[in-house]
Amino acid sequence: MLAQVKRYAPAGISVFAAAVFLDSLRYKFTDHPNTQEIFGRLDGWAGTLGLPGLFAHTGLFSQYVIGSAELAASSLLLVGLLPRFVRLNALGALIGLAVMTGAVSFHLFTPLGIDPNNDGGGLFAAAVTIWVTSIVLLTIRRKEIFGLLCDLGRAFVPTPKPAGAPMRAAAHA
Repeated sequence: MLAQVKRYAPAGISVFAAAVFLDSLRYKFTDHPNTQEIFGRLDGWAGTLGLPGLFAHTGLFSQYVIGSAELAASSLLLVGLLPRFVRLNALGALIGLAVMTGAVSFHLFTPLGIDPNNDGGGLFAAAVTIWVTSIVLLTIRRKEIFGLLCDLGRAFVPTPKPAGAPMRAAAHA
């Protein structure tokens, strides 16, 4: 039973999370009034901290930046279902966790609140669900995450060359 859960859970979680992310893009990329309200509230809050424009249309955390991160996460989650690209699935879960950690935090710790759209907290519930499922997927894919980190380490940290035979002096002609 546990073996079947481990086998099929990553696919189920990935498809579910990708569907939620992709569904939200129609709101973020079309400048929907609910999205304007949420990001406007967040930008007003950031302004009180001396960071006006942080969540505005051209801000560092605008709806377009967050939507692009969600698009990247969903793409990686789905492409990573192919056995050859399983590490991309783990990377998609990692991006999804980062985005949803931000979403849950902003719902809980800013004036945004858990029901900004008067939908009974559905948006917050979706964020928490994706946050939890991302943690589960990362737990399942922990070997792939470790492999990605090792690959990044090899790419950015040069390895010392093994001590081999001593260099010979150049021949003089």
